[in-house]
Amino acid sequence: MSNKVILWSILILPWLTLFFLKRREIKRYMPLALFTIVTASIIIESGITLGLWSIRETVYPLNQTISYVYGLAPVVAVWVFRYSYGSFLRFIALDSVFNIVFAFFFIPWLVQKGIGDVYVSEMTVFLLAAALSFVLYAFQMWQDDIFVSAEKGLSRLRIRPMAAKPFPRDDGRS
Repeated sequence: MSNKVILWSILILPWLTLFFLKRREIKRYMPLALFTIVTASIIIESGITLGLWSIRETVYPLNQTISYVYGLAPVVAVWVFRYSYGSFLRFIALDSVFNIVFAFFFIPWLVQKGIGDVYVSEMTVFLLAAALSFVLYAFQMWQDDIFVSAEKGLSRLRIRPMAAKPFPRDDGRS
């Protein structure tokens, strides 16, 4: 299989798995997916600048970023949070399994295919992925807190859409 097919598959196929989630779950975890893309992009670009790794092959519109950042990473984050968010120990266990597979199997496989080069140990990659996971967990906790306090605030203030408000009385005063 050519590297281009692999990279396009890493970019597109994971997003198709989201059809198995409920609409409410997608809405809940989509900010997390977008935050994953941003933080992973920063990490990848910083690593390239610092000489920790290099990308040899990408798909067309993505210049220096591997398609993993826009495809597999955010979708895996959504699925991990779908099955483990709320129980920190379950999150640590499940995320550690994915980070081990990522650092010790997936990255060396990409290097062997000639898609990129990594100049740090697998353990360093694992620790970077674990650190990102803790940042993502904190982001999701913050995100949930925003929605809970927003819902409480709206009900307390009795804010309603204009169409649901009663017509004002016509007292004859102008």
